[in-house]
Parts: sequence; structure tokens; C-alpha cells
Amino acid sequence: MASRNRQLVPEARAGLNKFKMEAAQEVGVNLTDGYNGDLTSRQNGSVGGQMTKKMVEAYEKGL
Repeated sequence: MASRNRQLVPEARAGLNKFKMEAAQEVGVNLTDGYNGDLTSRQNGSVGGQMTKKMVEAYEKGL
């Protein structure tokens, strides 16, 4: 089955990766470039949660 996740703006990949690394550092998760399959679901979820929290804060600040 083909992946349905496609980037609408391919140039955004570098910015999102930088944002992900910053969020990981804030929550104390040692994320590396490349493979991170040794991290737990909790660790990965905390990074995603921190990213979402910061995006919502930025959106609310822009209102």
C-alpha cells in the first residue's frame, strides 16, 4: 500500500526537523539525525506532544 503522507511543501522538511530537534531537547530526549528506533513510544510521544504544544501556542499568540 502506498503511503498517503506526502509533503505539500518539500522545502519545509529541514525546518520541521530543526523544530523536532529543539522540542526533543526541551523534553530531554536524545534524538539523533537518522534512525531513532531505540527510543520508547513515551519518548517519541513526548517530542510530538511538545511540538504540538508549541505550535498551538504560536497560533494563539498570532490571533
